[in-house]
Amino acid sequence: MTLGIILLFLLALFILYNILSSIRTIVKWYLGDYINTYLLVANIDPLYKEPLRKYHKYYQQLNPSDKTIFEKRVQKFINQKQFIARGMDRVTDEMKALIAGSAIQLTFGHPSVYFAHFKRILVYPDDYYSEISKRYHKGEVNMGGIIVLSWKNFAEGYINYEDGRNLGLHEMAHALRLENAVTNDEYSFLDDEIMKTWTDLCYREMEKMSNGESTFFREYAGTNSQEFFAVAVEHFFEKSQEFHDWNPKMYETLTKMLNQDPLKLGKLG
Repeated sequence: MTLGIILLFLLALFILYNILSSIRTIVKWYLGDYINTYLLVANIDPLYKEPLRKYHKYYQQLNPSDKTIFEKRVQKFINQKQFIARGMDRVTDEMKALIAGSAIQLTFGHPSVYFAHFKRILVYPDDYYSEISKRYHKGEVNMGGIIVLSWKNFAEGYINYEDGRNLGLHEMAHALRLENAVTNDEYSFLDDEIMKTWTDLCYREMEKMSNGESTFFREYAGTNSQEFFAVAVEHFFEKSQEFHDWNPKMYETLTKMLNQDPLKLGKLG
């Protein structure tokens, strides 16, 4: 085989690779959400559906067709993750269902997002001690692809769903922002312009907090922009009307970022 033929062969392979990559990108852009929303194959295991029916208020408020989509997305999330017990015998089916439910609640407006970067979810029975930070935590998310949760604190977030405190939503909000920045199939799913608007509003409110002015959010939101977002997400779902009345612009920006509005839950169309 002459050098010219080899070069032509390599060129052909290069062109074919780029064509296939382009087709894959087009399919992801135009069909990804449709596939992940309407062509989910696996129905939810009844062992996972029951905890949603009993304890998950967001799921309870969905219309029937959205409930079916939510259930299938919860099942898909569970299938993709490794749930690891720490300081207890096992992660129960109820725990898996409700933890997955918190992730799908946050990403329900983004059908293609399943936190692909985060493969492992560690569950402790209560607050746990971190050898890294040398202090006790309720939950954390790290770039190594791990989400850590205290089950006691997680459960309390869904027992009282109107106090603006929900560990599951808080940690999943951190995972959402990190997932958006990691280069994988779910990369950069949040709109840049909307993110810029949110950042401007965030720092404006954090400045008010640092000046001691009255604010809708608890003091912890002023720690940094990441914690501000996580606390805002908690209020977005648990104190939706109050949030909207307090700062319509900020609330509206979150509806665009997350592609959903808790004030319109259960409504068809």
